Amino acid sequence: MTVHLLFSLVAVALFAVGLYGSVALVHLVRKIISVNLMGGGVLLFFIATAWRDADPHPDPVPHAMVLTGIVIAVATTAFALALVRRLHRQTGRVDLHVPEEEGEAG
Repeated sequence: MTVHLLFSLVAVALFAVGLYGSVALVHLVRKIISVNLMGGGVLLFFIATAWRDADPHPDPVPHAMVLTGIVIAVATTAFALALVRRLHRQTGRVDLHVPEEEGEAG
């Protein structure tokens, strides 16, 4: 097993765990962490594909994309956490379930 294949498999596993968490979990902070795991998997896959077998040096374009992706991920995570904090301040809850008595439209 080559290092490129190992990095690619770990990237797919990270993405799969993040996808499961973003679909299955109800708590919004856990969903944000799951989306960050998915992003980490994508960024790791970019790193894994930057190396070519014939060339001893990696391609710099995927590395630049990864750095840009890290900056964007930090900004969107901060924004999402600010939204969750505001939701908690207004409603006192940080999950997506609607209570049964509020969910019925009558």
